[in-house]
Amino acid sequence: MLFARFLAETDLLIEPESGVAISLDEVQELAREKGADWLPLASDYAERMLPQIFRKDDPVLDIALPPETRSELEDLLKALPKAVFEADDSLGWVYQFWQAEKKDEVNRSEVKIGADELPAVTQLFTEDYMVLFLLHNTLGAWRAGKVLASNPGLAASAASEDALRAACSVGDVDWTYLRFVRDKAEDGAEGPWRPAAGTFDGWPKAAKDITVLDPCMGSGHFLLFALPILVAFRMAEEDLSERDAIDAVLRNNLFGLEIDPRCTQIAAFNLAFAAWKRVGFRVLPQVNLACSGLAIGVTKAEWLKLAERAVTVADPAAKRDLLGIEQNLLTHGLEERVKNGLEALYDLFAKAPWLGSLIDPRRASADIFREGFEKLEPLLASILTASDTEEAREMAVAAQGMAKAANILAAEFSLVLTNVPYLGRARQDSILGAFCKQEYPLSKADLATTFNERCLSLSAQGGTCALVCTQN
Repeated sequence: MLFARFLAETDLLIEPESGVAISLDEVQELAREKGADWLPLASDYAERMLPQIFRKDDPVLDIALPPETRSELEDLLKALPKAVFEADDSLGWVYQFWQAEKKDEVNRSEVKIGADELPAVTQLFTEDYMVLFLLHNTLGAWRAGKVLASNPGLAASAASEDALRAACSVGDVDWTYLRFVRDKAEDGAEGPWRPAAGTFDGWPKAAKDITVLDPCMGSGHFLLFALPILVAFRMAEEDLSERDAIDAVLRNNLFGLEIDPRCTQIAAFNLAFAAWKRVGFRVLPQVNLACSGLAIGVTKAEWLKLAERAVTVADPAAKRDLLGIEQNLLTHGLEERVKNGLEALYDLFAKAPWLGSLIDPRRASADIFREGFEKLEPLLASILTASDTEEAREMAVAAQGMAKAANILAAEFSLVLTNVPYLGRARQDSILGAFCKQEYPLSKADLATTFNERCLSLSAQGGTCALVCTQN
């Protein structure tokens, strides 16, 4: 309902039969004609626009809310002024407000913080100026380094930081927080200007090869602000249209992980919404966002039955494409290989609701991991289409999500930036505390410092971490 109103207030809610944007008034008129309630109708349109976020066969969407509950939600939604849906940061605050009551309840109870409490207690909206400061002094400084390298005289002659910021402009990006400094020579003379944060010479030379990850993305604030910067870079470097540049950035440059499935949905909508506001509605590439906190609700034996379904479902040509095996696939142990991959996923994500992006698939030893978890995703998709029970479908969906998250968690990135979760060791429950003690002995005192260390391992050689850190 909330996403539907965001779309409608910005002329982006698409009526599926006509393919035309309609207003909330028009949705209400259509609902009267169909004898239906307008908000469920609007929500249905939003779901169709966002297949990556909402699954049409999701059992949760089949649950009908009691009339009094739905009426209360409708009243809350209708009472919000239009300006809320036009503000750039409204979606970013949604999750924090959503969890405020739960957070207060947990803090009052003084319970140890585990899987059920972590999202409410550790999710904090990051203010715009923090996000922009970190992006301007990483992506912006990289850009400034290229500009000054191509025009050495500018570093010596520029009258001020403002002049340098203007010289480094690209597209509609305003480098408000990009800082420059100049060193003094031994004789006291002013040296040339340089970006205060450095020029990131270890990064790729072309914007198309820069990869950005937020491993604790919340509602996607960092990725949302990185999108127009990288789009401007790629338009300038590759002579792409804005539409093509947005697709390219979503496909190749931006990656995100989040422990909470609901928050992952908000981040995915936020990114899609930002793209649509720039160039209008259209089907977007698959975004590289995943939930790293998916829970496994079945035994390992039940889980591994997916491997048997993979062998049953996949035909020889499909199996040959997916795993690169040339001849008789069954004699080469397809089921065993898939079983190894699924077992690795099960073991990796057994404590995912506690650990999220602290999970490190590079420690896995299964054959399928050496092939790459991306090889498992298409197999799971084939199982999903052929599943004849809801339980089998849900297991396949969960495994697909885990394979996607594992693929991102196993990669390395040019820039890892985030606002880490903060939680002292004394407040962590036994599962989280024991894991941090065993796997991160140097940084175990606080979840924030543990995540600092994890971010370093997600950073490529020559890459960078840009983090909101604890004051100590």
